[in-house]
Amino acid sequence: MASQSPFFGKRDRDTNDSLTSRPAPLMGGSTLSGHPVGGPALGAAAAATPAAAPAPVQETGSKLTVGPNIKLKGVEITDCDTLVVEGTVEATMDSRVIQIAEQGAFKGSAEIDIAEIRGSFDGNLTVRQKLVIHATGKVSGKIRYGKIVIEEGGQLSGEISVGTSASSDVKPALAA
Repeated sequence: MASQSPFFGKRDRDTNDSLTSRPAPLMGGSTLSGHPVGGPALGAAAAATPAAAPAPVQETGSKLTVGPNIKLKGVEITDCDTLVVEGTVEATMDSRVIQIAEQGAFKGSAEIDIAEIRGSFDGNLTVRQKLVIHATGKVSGKIRYGKIVIEEGGQLSGEISVGTSASSDVKPALAA
């Protein structure tokens, strides 16, 4: 089998990867209470493992990836926890996370919890929690955000305001 579709067998690969990435004491070297069965040396190794390598963030929920050279136009994206844009998207969406790759572009309106921009975003962007613009990222339009991080080289232009509620709600908070 020289070529295999990336859609088939993904669940099996993800399950196998998560099983092999567990620390050794959990794979049968521990009791049900979680105490190591190999003596103090095994317990010390298990204690050092989580501190040495932090666990990667687990993505849960639904994920839509718009791959390179793909154009998605004129849609409303709903019930999507994570949108990964490697191509071009013209849409309206309300989601949890958006990730725009270097070659990716999003044009439209988005209400997001967390936005990570390496490519370009043009339109209305409301980020309820954190907006991260990487060095290659370009964000323009009407932007509202809770927190913001802009790497050196990242670009931000347009009508920009802090806070995700209406500007009349933000002013009393600033006065206090």
